[in-house]
Amino acid sequence: MRLRQPDLPEPSGEPAGTLDELVDLLRGRRVAVLSGAGISTDSGIPDYRGEGRAGPVRTPITYQQFVSDAAMRRRYWARSTVGWPAMRERRPNAGHRALARLERAGMLSGVVTQNVDGLHQAAGSRAVVELHGSLAQAVCLRCGRPERRDSLQQRLEALNPALLSAEVRVLPDGDADIPERLVDGFRVPDCLYCGGMVKADVVFFGENVPAERVARARALVEAADALLVVGSSLAVRSGYRFVVAAKRAGKLVAIVNRGPTRGDADADVRLDAALGSALPELARRLSDPPAAG
Repeated sequence: MRLRQPDLPEPSGEPAGTLDELVDLLRGRRVAVLSGAGISTDSGIPDYRGEGRAGPVRTPITYQQFVSDAAMRRRYWARSTVGWPAMRERRPNAGHRALARLERAGMLSGVVTQNVDGLHQAAGSRAVVELHGSLAQAVCLRCGRPERRDSLQQRLEALNPALLSAEVRVLPDGDADIPERLVDGFRVPDCLYCGGMVKADVVFFGENVPAERVARARALVEAADALLVVGSSLAVRSGYRFVVAAKRAGKLVAIVNRGPTRGDADADVRLDAALGSALPELARRLSDPPAAG
């Protein structure tokens, strides 16, 4: 599964569903969740293309650019060095906690997340597949050895002290917008073990999602009766393909998102709502016994 640059979804024209319909659809069924950046916006992490986002959609660095262009690597690590502390400080919100509650109640087979922020686990979710990896870790492209991001961050800051006082604007996925003059002189550390090229342990556009990770994600969806998509436009094929697979297998599909998604036509229920309020109410109502009569 290779991550490709996404196309933005167009509005489906289909009327939005209601929370009552969503509860009725999922009650008594085992649910797999596919989450996207929209669930983390209430934690202060901006998304790429959510409703109300100003300006053009940002084009992230590709894997090919990272490995072949030293200037692009400097740019990536310079921006990431400034953006990581803000990302590390983010905490799970009510939407993350609601999904963890549903898992504890035995209603979820697990969460497949397209996010790299670790907030599902921080909220208490246990069965989580991080489809695109985690920003909390880096990896050497030569020897394959991992390094904790906090350890790498210390090395990045020691080599580039001028960045610590820079005024920046935080962007999605631990990125930041910084002055070009600070990028030009940026020094990138090598692997501690072999001197190889170090990369964030996340899947860049143009890079394949590891097959073992895809298999674990598929297993979570296969173990469920329904797929619940939360906070994702499904513009990226690596996420949307789970909707396609669920429909082919005859499973129910529900989507809760602000704005249109690529999967709207596939959804049995499509709810346009804020996740920070919709998911806690969904968890409460699914956890409570149905009313008599």
